[in-house]
Amino acid sequence: MRVRIPAAIWALGFVSLLMDISSEMIHSLLPVFLVTGLGASALVLGLIEGAAEATALIIKVFSGALSDYWGRRKPLALAGYGLGALSKPLFALAPTAGWVLAARLTDRIGKGLRGAPRDALIADIAPASIRGAAFGLRQALDTVGAFLGPLLALVLMMLWADDFRAVFRVAIIPGLLAVALLATAVREPGDRADRTAAAARRALNPIRRDNLRRLSSAYWWVVVIGAVFTLARFSEAFLVLRVREDGLALALTPLVLIGMNLVYSLAAYPFGRLADRMRHRTLLAAGLVVLICADLLLARSGQPAWAWSGIALWGLHMGMTQGLLATMVAATAPADLRGTAFGFFNLASGCALLLASALAGLLWDTLGSSATFVAGALLAAATLVLLLLLGSEAVAQA
Repeated sequence: MRVRIPAAIWALGFVSLLMDISSEMIHSLLPVFLVTGLGASALVLGLIEGAAEATALIIKVFSGALSDYWGRRKPLALAGYGLGALSKPLFALAPTAGWVLAARLTDRIGKGLRGAPRDALIADIAPASIRGAAFGLRQALDTVGAFLGPLLALVLMMLWADDFRAVFRVAIIPGLLAVALLATAVREPGDRADRTAAAARRALNPIRRDNLRRLSSAYWWVVVIGAVFTLARFSEAFLVLRVREDGLALALTPLVLIGMNLVYSLAAYPFGRLADRMRHRTLLAAGLVVLICADLLLARSGQPAWAWSGIALWGLHMGMTQGLLATMVAATAPADLRGTAFGFFNLASGCALLLASALAGLLWDTLGSSATFVAGALLAAATLVLLLLLGSEAVAQA
């Protein structure tokens, strides 16, 4: 008998969809706004993107552990989505790159607060037999928002004569709708007494040494693989700069994230279901091969067709791997430590992303765009070797 995905998972997916519409309306234009509107360099762009994303991922450690300590996920998720919505007006007001950095950090702090508790909540709600499909569905709906946001930004930029700030103001609306939907449509499993008893059993601090010992070697291998994987996959802001280098009109730059996220959203749910049926290591290795191909195509500067093919493959690898990695974390962590487990996983990935985005910006400024994507391909190949040769037995347990 086929198990249906619970309604709360669908609701969380639509919450992600609305917030991603809000965020990607801004993020699809932000690289060009920074470089052409505020005079920032590619290195500054890389540092802003890396610092923002790393902040979000590092905060997930504490929000995930706190959700384990409380035995509750929703309040932290609600606070995170609320902070994300409140950050949007700052982009419309930004006069300098420093102001943009502050807005991005505020937005990503919100993402950090909500990410691990939300993922742990999905793992709590979804039956184990369909957990890959549940993560895939949420990721697919999230990514629908990630291409609807740039699409809306594209239309508004054309209607409003490249008025960045007006588009940024409109982005406030779907962010507020996401918060309202989460507050009214999602309930945590179990009643308050169940959660209180569960929290008492977890002891005072989920990050205590004896609790950390309960995280298996298979889990820590997933953390290592996820971090090296992230090192090979820097910010998508560089995809936008790549096609601008080939002469894409300013108003059309949101097409980059529209195209990438369209492929991503179409791939996420089918590959999530596939993760429930096949070895995770095999599927992750296939995703790395796709990333290597994407980087090599993007490295061919001056040839727009190759760049757009690389962008499509980038979206495909995201659909193959992002829900899968979350499924692997959930499969290798004890149920009462899932928030903490997602937090540590994202801490490692956050540090890797900061380094990756800074390195990508430095290579871009000194050696050009081709060197940036060749370096990404080499790091992805190194991750593939690590996965196949060093972590095969442990990761296969996921």
